[in-house]
This record gives sequence, C-alpha cells and structure tokens, in this order.
Amino acid sequence: MQSTQSKSDRSSMHRGPLLLCAVMVVLVTLPEQINARMAFEKLTDFDFPGNTYYSVKNLSLYECQGWCREEADCQAAAFSFVVNPLSPSQETHCQLQNDSSAANPSAAPQRSANMYYMIKLQLRSENVCHRPWSFERVPNKVIRGLDNALIYTSTKEACLSACLNERRFVCRSVEYDYNNMKCVLSDSDRRSSGQFVQLVDAQGTDYFENLCLKPAQACKNNRSFGNSQKMGVSEEKVAQYVGLHYYTDKELQVTSESACRLACEIESEFLCRSFLYLGQPQGSQYNCRLYHLDHKTLPDGPSTYLNHERPLIDHGEPIGQYFENQCEKAAGLGAGSPPGTLDKIDTLPVSLDTIEDPNLTNLTRNDVNCDKTGTCYDVSVHCKDTRIAVQVRTNKPFNGRIYALGRSETCNIDVINSDAFRLDLTMAGQDCNTQSVTGVYSNTVVLQHHSVVMTKADKIYKVKCTYDMSSKNITFGMMPIRDPEMIHINSSPEAPPPRIRILDTRQREVETVRIGDRLNFRIEIPEDTPYGIFARSCVAMAKDARTSFKIIDDDGCPTDPTIFPGFTADGNALQSTYEAFRFTESYGVIFQCNVKYCLGPCEPAVCEWNMDSFESLGRRRRRSIESNDTKSEDDMNISQEILVLDFGDEKREFFKADPSTDFAKDKTVTIIEPCPTKTSVLALAVTCALMILLYISTLFCYYMKKWMQPHKIVA
Repeated sequence: MQSTQSKSDRSSMHRGPLLLCAVMVVLVTLPEQINARMAFEKLTDFDFPGNTYYSVKNLSLYECQGWCREEADCQAAAFSFVVNPLSPSQETHCQLQNDSSAANPSAAPQRSANMYYMIKLQLRSENVCHRPWSFERVPNKVIRGLDNALIYTSTKEACLSACLNERRFVCRSVEYDYNNMKCVLSDSDRRSSGQFVQLVDAQGTDYFENLCLKPAQACKNNRSFGNSQKMGVSEEKVAQYVGLHYYTDKELQVTSESACRLACEIESEFLCRSFLYLGQPQGSQYNCRLYHLDHKTLPDGPSTYLNHERPLIDHGEPIGQYFENQCEKAAGLGAGSPPGTLDKIDTLPVSLDTIEDPNLTNLTRNDVNCDKTGTCYDVSVHCKDTRIAVQVRTNKPFNGRIYALGRSETCNIDVINSDAFRLDLTMAGQDCNTQSVTGVYSNTVVLQHHSVVMTKADKIYKVKCTYDMSSKNITFGMMPIRDPEMIHINSSPEAPPPRIRILDTRQREVETVRIGDRLNFRIEIPEDTPYGIFARSCVAMAKDARTSFKIIDDDGCPTDPTIFPGFTADGNALQSTYEAFRFTESYGVIFQCNVKYCLGPCEPAVCEWNMDSFESLGRRRRRSIESNDTKSEDDMNISQEILVLDFGDEKREFFKADPSTDFAKDKTVTIIEPCPTKTSVLALAVTCALMILLYISTLFCYYMKKWMQPHKIVA
C-alpha cells in the first residue's frame, strides 16, 4: 500500500510482438552459476485441468498468488471471480493445484471467463522482477515478423530467462516453439505502433509478453493514455464492463483525472495498462482504479465489451471514464527524435559472413558432412556406461566449439586449431539434456565456427545410443542435418509410474485381510522399460495418521525383518513377503514408499540384523550414483491402503452399525473364503436333480392312485 488511502492487490502484465531487424541465430544457454528464481506466468480467461488440493473463497488476487508462491507443492493457481448481478460485486475463488497440465506443451487450455491462471516457473535470471508475475502468455499464437533474435533453448524457462537477460535491446515479447525448441526475442509487442501487428494462429508455439518492464519501457516510443473511441464501442459500455469485469489491482483516492493518470504512469508494483476514473471523491471512497489489463489482453479483444449485459439493479453509482495506454508512433530518428524514444540501444544483431573456400570441388560441395569453408567432418559415436562419446575428426584444423544443442554453456568443448576432438554427453542430469525413450538415448550436437553466432557453415548431428537390460552398448546411429530449421527432437517420456499391489497366497489382489495372513507386498513398473527401481523410506501408517512405523529405512534396509523383510527383485518389480499386521487403534494401514530409478537392475543394499548380513533392493546402482548423485525428478512417493481385521471382527455388530469405525466409512468389509471345487458343485447339482425327480414321481403316483380308485355312488 503506497499510502493510507491506497489498496494494493498485485496483478499481471502482458507480452508482446517483435520488431523486424536483421535476424540473428544464436545458441544461448543461461549460466549455471545464476541460481533459479521463482516467477510466474499468467493467462487471462484461460484455464488448464489440474489437481486442486486446496481452494478458498473471497481471497484477493495477490493473496491467492502469494499463497501459491509460499506453498512448495503448488504448481499453479487458478483465480476466478463471478459478478453478482444483484450487488453488483465480485466474489472470488482461489484454487491451488499441485499437478497441472499447463506444463505439457500439447495440453489445450480451456476458455474461462473472469479467470487468471498463474503457473509457477524457475527462471535463471537476476532480472526477475518482484511482481506477481513476470510474463503474460497467449497459447498457440505468434505475431508476424518483427524478430530481433532467434535462440535455440531446450526449455521454455530458458527462453524466458534469455528475454530477461537480453542487453542489446529491450525484450518486450517472446515466442517459443516447443517442437523445434526455437525461441524468438523481439523489442515489439501487440501494442507497438508503426507496424502492422497481428496475432495469428501457430499450433505448438506460445506468445509471451514481458511484464517486468519499467513503466517507461512499456512502449518503444512515447506512451499516452486515451479513451475507447478507436475500439468502435461506446465509452459508456466499455467503462461499465471494466467496472464489473476487470479485477482491480489498486484503488486510490485522487483529486482529479490527471492525478489518476499519473498514478498509472508511475506504478511500479505492476505494469499499469489502464485506469478508471470515477469522478470527484466523495467522502473516503476510492475514485481511481488501476488495472494491468487492457483490450489487447482479452482473447476476444474489443468484441468482449459488446457481449456485456447491464446489471439487474442500478445503484446509481458513477460509471466513470476509462483510459488505456497507447504507444505513439516514432516521429523520426536522429536529432529530431522525441525524448521518449527508449530503444537507443543498437538493436541490429551481429551478423557473421563465412568466406567460402575457393578450392572447393563439386564432390566436397555436395557432401553433407562438408561445409562451404571446405571443412569435412568424420563424426563417430561411442556408447559408454554413463555417457555418449562423440568423436570428431576433420580434414583441416578446426577453430570453434562443439556443444549439445540447448546446453551450450554446460556441455561444450572449445576447439583451437585441432583436427581431432571429443565431446562427452552425460546421460543423466540436465547438463547435456540427453533424451531417453525406452532405452534409446539421443542428443543433438552442434559444430559451430563462431563462439556466439550460428551460420549456414555450421553442422548439426543427431546422435543416439540404444541400450537394453543385458547389454550396455548395442548400436549407435548418426544423422547429419544440413539446416537448423530441420531439427526435430522428441522429449523423453516420464519414468514409468510405479504402483503398490498387495497379494494373498493365491496371487489375488486384496484390500481386506486378517491379522497374520501371509501377504506379498509388490512395487511394480512395466516390464518393457530399461529402468530398474529401488525403494527406501517406506512407512506404515495408521489411517488416522496418528501412528506410524518405518518398515524400510533411508538406506533401503528393513528396520525389523521379523515384521517386514527386505525387498527382493522379481523381474522389474520389488517384492517382500510378510504377515499382516495393524495398529492398535486403527484397522486401516497405509503403506508409503519412496521409489527411485536407475538404468538397468539396481544394486541391492547390504543390511545387517542380529549379526547377520543380507541384501535388500534399496540402493541405486553404483554407476548411477557416480553419474548423478541426486535425481530428484525421478523420485516418486507411492502409497496403498489395506484393512486388517482381527479374527471374528467381521461378525461383530458394531462394525455394521457404528459409522465412526474408520474403515466402515469407506468400504464394505468382505472376507474372502475359499471357492467350492468343481466336483462339489457337480455333486450338488446331481443331488438337486434327483430330489426334484423324486418329488415329481411322488406327485405322479399319488394322483394316479387317486384316479384309479372307484367312486362311491350314494343311493
């Protein structure tokens, strides 16, 4: 709150189009020494499916976003509000999601009125602003041309970080192509004047506007505020819609319209795009509302205002005057340029002309492994235990660098006047961003002459190694790609999700058992996967969560093998045979385990119990530990519940009548008895048939005897 008469509720901003300058293709990866900082991107009037683990009503927008920021489990926050036509007033609803489909590039968002969807990001930039969100996202849209720089990054976050770190020009908007990993930076956005700017459909590419800009950087030239006359909608209708359907970011009490305009121009807590002035102040009421929205932010543009209906009850409150920011056209360059021209930084990207070797022959010129400088490359791949070794030999000394596409800063080798060099691509972790799909590990390697700029003389190779469960290196493949435009790399799928199954002695999955029943506890993953799994930190908990017992410790060893033995391997699965137990005050027992992955079978842990040593599959294979000490993204916590009854519990009346019993709330207790044999069923059927035949014969004899007897005639 900036004064005693201001009410702050942080808000969002927008992204923008791109200025057409000479286009530069640059390979950029952010320095690893810059720690990732938390930021948010926002979508307006869009929603993504997700798992909501907490929801609360009547929070402010800033409180909802701040709550998600503080919650480690929160991946996204959906903030919506509905307008009560009788008040009229806004009633808000905040939903925190610990799982969101927004992280999946192929997921399609849903249109949702009066909705702000905020997604948590980790950006490696020191320029992440202290605002509710750093970028406004428009899915599946781009603007034509206006590109300043073309960058290849492996993730959307790296692309957004590059925009914040850009120093050659003011980066106002970003476009990221998920399929080809193309990141386009621009100093223009949807509000830029002087060019024809239009959002067009582009499936698989999202448009982002930088909302960390300073107020003076919102436009390339001077910024002014005007009314809604140019929208083709009456000012009264627009102002009425804004008053009801725009979420107010800040309210102030001012003495005039110019004071409200100035407050929007200098606002630093969010990028103010518009304001609503409600006339002269009356008492202590606020008469100036600031918004991060304008008609460019709305998916339907000015037509949104046309579909608005008046409220059912008119309280006589002033509608007010609505003003939006407008970017003015440049008056010219040089001495006559207006002082508001902000982008005096040289925005022309560096270009590099590679001189063609005059001694090139037609054979060399047509070889895909030779470039126009006459350098020919002999690239071979060696599949190692924990890395892919890319060996390169050239016909003449090479100067430049070799690196993994999208990881030019963390996975590279500088080459100085050498005709033989090697790059090792790690298969684990994010340093080289090696992708894996069912045992096939692939990456894309760039041979680049210049230290920064990528040209047509550079070569790109897609390399791969194929592994199976029994052999470390079977085959390798290599595919040269002439043009960076042709790059197609599929992201690796998620590790197969494990599950817990509890089986009885007949290998049937059970949910209700008796104390002492012999059970088989299994942790399973699909068979057709190169991964192995190991389990640690397994806990058995009472259903009310008041009592817990660690059955497998953090090293993967059982804490008491007499109650729960260690895990053994059964194919890709882990299993342990134990006797059913339960807690004193609870019939429901919940098992929870931490499961991790390794390439191939995992090495068991060596455990000790009562002076005896034994193995339990609770430790990662040693070579996997050496290659990647922690792989938190492959951690999974899984759980399973089972009901354990005492003998005779199923016959007690209080289990049927008492709703306070834990398991009676959710399940119907069923004790599975042995099934009858085929012989017994056949014997029962024959017996029933004979009894029916005997009954019919008896009836037949009775009626025949009665019919044969002579009737007495009474005289």
